[in-house]
Amino acid sequence: MLRNLLLTLSVLMVISGCAREDGAPARPACPQGQLCLHRGNGAEPVSLDPHRSSGTWENRIISDMIQGMFDYSAAGETIPGMAESWTTSADGLTWTFRLRDAQWSDGQSVTAEDFVYAFQRILKPEIASQYSYLLYLIQNGREVNEGTAPPESLGARALDARTLELRLINPAPYLPELMTHYTFYPVPSHKVRELGDAWVQPGNYVGNGAYTLAEWRLGDHVRLVKNPRFWDAENVCFDQVYFYPTNDATAAERRVFRGELDMNADIQSNRIQYLLADPETRPFVHTHTYLGTAYLAFNQGPQVRTPALRDRRVRQALAMAVDRDFIANRLLRGGQVPAFSFVPPGMSNYVENGPKAFYADWSLERRQREARRLLAEAGYGPDNPLRLEIKHRNTPDPSLMMPAVQADWAEIGVQVQLVRNEVQIAYQSYRLRDFDVADAAWVADFDDPKSFLDLQLSTTGQQNYGDYANPAYDALLLAADREPNEGRRAQLLAQAEQIMLDDAPIVPLYFYVNKNLVSPRMTGFVDNLVDQHRTRWMCLRNRGQ
Repeated sequence: MLRNLLLTLSVLMVISGCAREDGAPARPACPQGQLCLHRGNGAEPVSLDPHRSSGTWENRIISDMIQGMFDYSAAGETIPGMAESWTTSADGLTWTFRLRDAQWSDGQSVTAEDFVYAFQRILKPEIASQYSYLLYLIQNGREVNEGTAPPESLGARALDARTLELRLINPAPYLPELMTHYTFYPVPSHKVRELGDAWVQPGNYVGNGAYTLAEWRLGDHVRLVKNPRFWDAENVCFDQVYFYPTNDATAAERRVFRGELDMNADIQSNRIQYLLADPETRPFVHTHTYLGTAYLAFNQGPQVRTPALRDRRVRQALAMAVDRDFIANRLLRGGQVPAFSFVPPGMSNYVENGPKAFYADWSLERRQREARRLLAEAGYGPDNPLRLEIKHRNTPDPSLMMPAVQADWAEIGVQVQLVRNEVQIAYQSYRLRDFDVADAAWVADFDDPKSFLDLQLSTTGQQNYGDYANPAYDALLLAADREPNEGRRAQLLAQAEQIMLDDAPIVPLYFYVNKNLVSPRMTGFVDNLVDQHRTRWMCLRNRGQ
C-alpha cells in the first residue's frame, strides 16, 4: 500500500537522517564527529531557573543541566546524584549528606554552601516560587517563605565544603526521592550573586549536570552541549541535545517519522491504538503507567469570579455529572483510567483501595439526577441557569475532552463557555485565579500521597488553584506529618483525601499514562513510572555507522 510505503520511507529517514522530499534538511546539521539528539518537549519553557519553573517540559531541560543530591536512573529509580553518602539521626529529623567531588561547568567546585544558598533563595518571598512549599519540611522553611524569619534561620547549613546538614520539622523517609525534584537542586551561588537573574541566559548558565546551555531561540528550540566537567562525562553519549516546543502532538508525530525528531514527549491519545496496529510505527510507541491525574479545579477563594462555586452542592453536582468513562475509554483511548480520587493507584506509602468520591459506584444516570437535584436546591435550574467558563490548555487531550465536559454539564442545565489558551498562559491564569473552572493536571514530584494531597492545603499558595481551605483537612495532613507509624500515617492521609473529595474543590477526571514516541534507533530510553528520561542515559544503536 502507498501508506505503508510512505511510512517505510519515513522510518528510513529516521535511521539515515536524509533530507525531506522538498529538499529542506530533515534536521539541523550535527558537527562532524558529534552525535546530536532532537527531543520534542511539549511546551515552550517559561524559565530555566529551577526556582522559577513548574512544568515537566522545563524539568526535562533543567535536569539535564543541574544535578541534585539524588537523581533518576534510566529506569526511573532514585539513585545518588551529588550525594556520595548520607546518614539520618535516630529521630529522623537530621540528615547529613556528604557531597561527591564535582565541579560546576565553569570549573568552580560544587559545595554544600551552593545547596544552602539555593534553599534560602527559593524560599525568598520575592522569588515567588510556586514550589516553595516543598521546602516547608525544613525547619523554618515556611517562616522564611512568609518573611517572618531570616533566610539564615533555615534548617540547612554547610558543615564544611562537602558536608550538608538538613534539620526537618518531621520525619520524612521519602526525602531522597523528594530531592530528585529540581526545587532541591543547588545553584551556582557565585554566579547568581554576580549576575542575578541573568545567570540563566545562554553564555551565563552554569550547571553541574551532563549538559550546559548553549542557545535558546524562543518558539524554536533550546540547545544544550555536553559539559566536559560533569563528574560522569565519560559515560555521556550525545554531544548536543535540542529541545523543541511541540504543543501539537500530531505534527510532532509526523516530525518523528520524518526523522526531524528522535523522540517526542507525548502522543495524541486517540492515535495510540492506530499507531500500535501498524507494524512499522509500533516500535516507536512507548506507554506506561504514570503517577499523574488530570482534573478540573473550581475557583472558590477570595478572588472567586462565580460565587456559586463556593457552594459545596454546586461543586458536587458538577463533579458527579462528568462521564469519566466516556472520556478515558471512548474518547482518549490511550490507556487512561477513569478517576474518582486524586491520588493515583499504585502510590507508595498509602492504603490499598483508597478513598474515592461517594458517587463513584453510581450509574451516570443516577449521578445526573442527583446533580440536577443539588443544583435546584442551590437555586439553579431552567429559569436561572448556572453559567461557567472553563479555561483549558491547548494540548491535544484537553482540547479533545473539554467539549465532552461541556456537553455533560449541559445535560444538567449548566451553560459552559470554553476558552483555550497556550499552556503557559493557562497556568498563569490559574495562578492569578483568573478562571471559573481550570483544566489542570498533576504528576507526582515524589512517590508519596503528599505529592498530591499537599496541593489542596490552605497554605500551599499558587498551585492550590481554587484556594481550597478546610481546617479539618489541614489538621489531618499535619497529623500525618508527625505520625512515625507508616500504617497510621497512611490512614490519616486517606481520611484527609476523603474529606477533600466530599468537599469537591476539584474534579478528578482520569489517571495518566505516560506517552512517548521514540525512534527504534535510540538506546537507553526505559519506560518508567515517573516518566523521567535523562539524556545522559541515551545513545544510538550502531553509533559508529
